[in-house]
Amino acid sequence: MYAAEVLGKFCVYSETPLSVSMASTHFLRNPIPTSHVCTLMISARSPMQPMMMGCRCSMDSKHVGGDLFSVTSSSKSDVDYLGQSTKGDLNLKSEHLQSFGIDGQTTLEGPIEEVAQVEAEEAKDLLRDLGITSPYLSRHSPRGIFCSRTLNLRSISAIGYDMDYTLMHYNVMAWEGRAYDYCMENLRNMGFPVDGLTFDPDLVIRGLVIDKERGNLVKADRFGYVKRAMHGTKMLSTRAVSEMYGRELVDLRKESRWEFLNTLFSVSEAVAYMQMVDRLDDEAIAAQLGPLDYKGLYKAVGKALFRAHVEGQLKSEIMSKPELFVEPDPELPLALLDQKEAGKKLLLITNSDYHYTNKMMQHSFNRFLPNDMGWHDLFDIVIVSARKPEFFQMSHPMYEVVTGEGLMRPCFKIRTGGLYSGGSAQMIENSLNIHGDEILYVGDHIYTDVSQSKVHLRWRTALICRELEEEYSALMRSGGHRASLIELINQKEVVGDLFNQLRLALQRRTKERPAQTLAATNMDHQELTESMQKLLIVMQRLDEKIAPMLEADGELFNKRWGYLSRAGLWDKSHLMRQIEKYADIYTSRVSNFLHYTPFMYFRSQEQTLAHDSHSYSHSQINGTAVDN
Repeated sequence: MYAAEVLGKFCVYSETPLSVSMASTHFLRNPIPTSHVCTLMISARSPMQPMMMGCRCSMDSKHVGGDLFSVTSSSKSDVDYLGQSTKGDLNLKSEHLQSFGIDGQTTLEGPIEEVAQVEAEEAKDLLRDLGITSPYLSRHSPRGIFCSRTLNLRSISAIGYDMDYTLMHYNVMAWEGRAYDYCMENLRNMGFPVDGLTFDPDLVIRGLVIDKERGNLVKADRFGYVKRAMHGTKMLSTRAVSEMYGRELVDLRKESRWEFLNTLFSVSEAVAYMQMVDRLDDEAIAAQLGPLDYKGLYKAVGKALFRAHVEGQLKSEIMSKPELFVEPDPELPLALLDQKEAGKKLLLITNSDYHYTNKMMQHSFNRFLPNDMGWHDLFDIVIVSARKPEFFQMSHPMYEVVTGEGLMRPCFKIRTGGLYSGGSAQMIENSLNIHGDEILYVGDHIYTDVSQSKVHLRWRTALICRELEEEYSALMRSGGHRASLIELINQKEVVGDLFNQLRLALQRRTKERPAQTLAATNMDHQELTESMQKLLIVMQRLDEKIAPMLEADGELFNKRWGYLSRAGLWDKSHLMRQIEKYADIYTSRVSNFLHYTPFMYFRSQEQTLAHDSHSYSHSQINGTAVDN
C-alpha cells in the first residue's frame, strides 16, 4: 500500500542481474515519513565497476537526470570481467553525494553476500507486488529472450531492425499460402502439372535443408549428419537415410547442392518443390519441358516463385487487405519507444520497397503509438530496398526518398530522420559515428540478417523465430513422454552394461582366460549363458518400446520433423547450431524486449560438456541440486 506513494519520490535501478541494487527495497515495502527523505543506493553498473553509494531524495523533476546521474560515455568506458563494455552505465555524481555529507565510501552493514541475499529476496517481492515480471522469470517462458553470447544492452548505441517476419509477423497460412498459389499458377503457365496440389505448411519447418541433387528434404544435426529425410512428400526410413547419407555431411557452403530454409518465407517454395518432385518421379511432367533432373526442377520452382514476388500481384493483394495477412502486436511499438527514449538510435533496414514498407508499417504500428506518432517517428534512419545481404558486404548507390509517392534523388550522405533506398551498412556507421559492437541488428533470416552483419561488420545480433513459442509449449506438454523415454533408455543402458560384462566373461572363458573378477570367473556356465539370454530378450523388448517413442518425440511440434531446435532426443539441430554461432540473443518476437527494459545485461548460460556429469558431485533435477 505504500509502494505507490514512495515510488513517487524514489527511483529504483536494478537492471543488471550481476550487480546489486541497494536502493533498499525495504524502504519501498514499509511505511516511511513523506518529508525530506534520503536512502542509500548503489548505482546499477556493470560487474567490474566498484559500487558507489549515493542518496536519492525527494526533488522536482528538473533535478532528476543531469544534476544527479551521469552516463558512462564511449571515451570513458571500460570493459567488465565478462568482456562487455561499460558504456551506457548509470552513475551517481560524486558532487551530489558530497552535498549531503556522504563521502562515497560508506560501508555496508554486513558481508556483501548476506546483504545481497536480503536485497534480492526483497526485490523479487517488490517486483511481484508491482505486477512486473522479472527478466529471470521471463527467460523461463515461451516469450523469453535467450542468450548465446553475453550482451550488455546498455552499451548498444543503435538497434537496427528488419521488417518482414521481424517487426511484422505474417499469418503463415495466409501469406505463404498466397505465395504458393501464385507460384503454382506460374508453374501451370510454364506447362507443369499442378492440378490437385494444395498448400500444406506442415510439410516443412524452418531449418531443414533441400538436397537439390536427390530431390530430398533433410534435417541435420549440429555436425551436419542427416537424421531424418523426405523424398518428395514421402518420409524415408531410418535405414534408407543411413544408406543414403551415412558417409556424407550437409555442407551449406556447397550452395549448388544444399539450400537451407533460413526463414518462414522458405515454406511456400519448399512445399511446392517437394510436391513437384513427386510429379517428376511419376513421370507426369511433359517431355516438351526438356530433360529435367531434381536440380533443374528446383530452378523452375524458384523461377516461378520469384516471378510471383517481382510482378507485384502478391504484394498488391496484401497491401489492399493487410488485415488478412498481418498479425499486429500492440506491445511491439511500445518496446521500440522504450528503446528510443533510452537514447538508442533506431534503424529500419528492409529489403522491401518504399510503398510496401510504408503501407504495412502504418497498418501495424500507427494505431498503437501515443500522441499521434507515426511509425516513421520511431526511427532515426529508414532504409528500404536495402538489398541484403549485399548491404552488409559492399556499397551500392543510395537514394533519398523525398516524396510520399516515393520519388527519389541520388545522395551520398545519410542524415538523421531521413528515408533512403539502397546504400550500405558502412554508410550508416559513418553517419552515426558508431561501429561494430555498438550496433545490434535484429532479423529473422539467419543468413541475410544475422550471419552477414556479424561476419562482415561484427555487429551484435538478435534472431527472431516465432516458432519458439510453439516449440516451448510442445516441450512442456511432452515432459512426461520424454521422462518415460529417458527412463527406458537408462534402464537399457544398465542392463546392457551387465550383458556386455557377461559377454566378455564368456569370451575369455572360451579362450581359457580368467574373467574380469574372481566371482565372474567362478560363475556357473549355465547360469552365465541363461543370464545373457534373458538380458538379451529384455534389451530387445526395450528396443521395441523405445523405437516408436523416439520416433514420436517432437510430434507435438511437427509430426514429420519433430522439434525445430533438436535433432534426436538430446542433440541440437543444424539450425540451432547456426543460431548459437551467429545470434547473440534469440527470441520469438521483438515485443519480448518490453519485459527486459533497454538496460538489460543478457548473460549467456552455462554450456554443459560431455564430461560434466563426471566432474560434478550433484545432478540437476527439476531445477534443484540433489546429491548423488
